[in-house]
Amino acid sequence: MANATLQAIRDKVRLLTRSPSPAQLSDTQIDQYVNTFILYDFPESIRLFSLRTTLTFYTQPNVEVYSTNTTTSTDPLYNFKNRYTAVHAPVYVAGVVSFYTQDRASFYLNWPMTNLIADTGLTGNGTTGPYIGTLTSANSAPIMQNNVVFTTTDALGNAMTIVDTPTALVPALGQLNLPGSPLPYGSINYLTGAFVLNFPAVVPALTKIWSETIPYQAARPISMLYYQQSFYLRPIPDKAYAVTIEADARPTELLLATDIPGEEQWWQYVAYGAAIKIFQDRMDMDSVQLVWPEFERQQCMAARPSICQEVNERTKTMFTQGKIYGAGWFMNSWPY
Repeated sequence: MANATLQAIRDKVRLLTRSPSPAQLSDTQIDQYVNTFILYDFPESIRLFSLRTTLTFYTQPNVEVYSTNTTTSTDPLYNFKNRYTAVHAPVYVAGVVSFYTQDRASFYLNWPMTNLIADTGLTGNGTTGPYIGTLTSANSAPIMQNNVVFTTTDALGNAMTIVDTPTALVPALGQLNLPGSPLPYGSINYLTGAFVLNFPAVVPALTKIWSETIPYQAARPISMLYYQQSFYLRPIPDKAYAVTIEADARPTELLLATDIPGEEQWWQYVAYGAAIKIFQDRMDMDSVQLVWPEFERQQCMAARPSICQEVNERTKTMFTQGKIYGAGWFMNSWPY
């Protein structure tokens, strides 16, 4: 079988760029060009069926938003924004097909974000705090994270606003801050509604302190919004559920001389792509034009298996069932 390793790609790149000596172009430099092409050019030039995969992550009780994780390598969403280029319906929650959208208007039309404004029952006492209380039945807990506001006025009538920032290590608790400030001005318990407030200036005596919150009832999610590389679930989960969605994965970078691209057929395509990037950095546009026809031919051959695979299915239309995800729920014929 023909050699399709990183070493073979290096050798091909040297031949194409007329750089036989490592003094002209080191293996480290070639590897940088190769992996730049693989990770950033390749997935945006052609989307391959073999790179479509399923992504499964797990909800946490009372947490609505799931974003890329940069700290826990075992988390399925670890480095999500760099490992995947796009996500696609259908989405399954606990194995049940659910509504999926990328349109905020459609999502929040079904799940309004109406703030409940209520009197906390606390008034100023001529100090900055602490003011300690629990949200009343008018805006009862549990309440949504990232949507808590406490406000009052200072002696000059200027508004003082404090908002919440969820604490990652303790999902039930949030830190209260001035908007845009990392300094803590109190805390909030999202499950019980208990709070402690410290304002940046004195609250005059008898001045009311108001809250703005969004209460919710936790349950199994049936809807998902994908926006800003984050997943928003409704209803907010009451426990852990497996959420599965399709995703386009980036090709894997090549680190060792014996590493092989995801499919052996890609090795020449990768070599030509890396060589073109080298020519571009050398401002050798004549050589770019010389290798471009073969680069495009290799690209067509790399895409051919995906094209042949896709023709096995008919094109989805409004008359096919393929895209009516979640319709059964909204038409009261659960689950389909």
